[in-house]
Amino acid sequence: MHKQSIDLQETVRQRYAAAAVKITEGTAACCGPEPVEIDENFGSTLYAADERDALPAQAVAASLGCGNPTAVAELREGERVLDLGSGGGIDVLLSARRVGPTGKAYGLDMTEEMLALALTNAARAGATNVEFLKGTIEAIPLPANTIDVVISNCVINLSVDKPAVFAETFRVLRPGGRMGVSDVVADDTLTPENRAERGDHVGCIAGALSFAEYRAGLEAAGFTDIEITPTHPVADGMHSAIVRAGKPTTAATPASDDSCCGVTACCTPGEKTNDTAVTVSEAKSAAGCACRN
Repeated sequence: MHKQSIDLQETVRQRYAAAAVKITEGTAACCGPEPVEIDENFGSTLYAADERDALPAQAVAASLGCGNPTAVAELREGERVLDLGSGGGIDVLLSARRVGPTGKAYGLDMTEEMLALALTNAARAGATNVEFLKGTIEAIPLPANTIDVVISNCVINLSVDKPAVFAETFRVLRPGGRMGVSDVVADDTLTPENRAERGDHVGCIAGALSFAEYRAGLEAAGFTDIEITPTHPVADGMHSAIVRAGKPTTAATPASDDSCCGVTACCTPGEKTNDTAVTVSEAKSAAGCACRN
């Protein structure tokens, strides 16, 4: 990674770490922590009141996204969900409620302060089917073909390596899995310089892809059934959008010499799962593995 990219990633990390600290230290409002919102186009007001009311106040206050991906991901009982850039955990907690006790919701974030806040919020919510992971969305710390749905809320535009994000998302999804994210997308007529004039990278503007660039990036990673639907403007020629795409059921299964289906030493007496939260049979079933013995 080039120094400029490393510096930009660190700027993003510091901005969200500061937001988490502000919430954790309890900037008070009459009914709880004061939300850290950029303007009316971002933050917790994009969620329904009944969703906000069912969650810890600190999870709601830490919402910095541009949409509500759980409302469009069509989550079902028993599914395994991954939230890229999970922040204070609002979308993980909402997902956990939707998939129920037989499902699981993962949150991935690179910011220690946000992860600590998310763990506190999960405990306050009494959520037992959630897990928060430290890492970057360009290198997801989960086995291939183990996730049913990937969601994200205005985070992919912050990445300094979006092809890696799309490739990693495709990798962890099981064949037939899907992604449903909210993100900022630019009109195709806007150049990168035009986008930078409308806002900075950490503010979710300068780093946004155009509609055509987003589609091309998803296609290059192997996604099909791509839909990019703008929902509301966030700047001149810039939109919050719902992005949906699927991984084909015939998608190839990445494998190393001794690992497949999220299982090391697959189909041998020494086999074990890469993810200790699931059994060998669960990992094989989620991946559609041909070896079920």
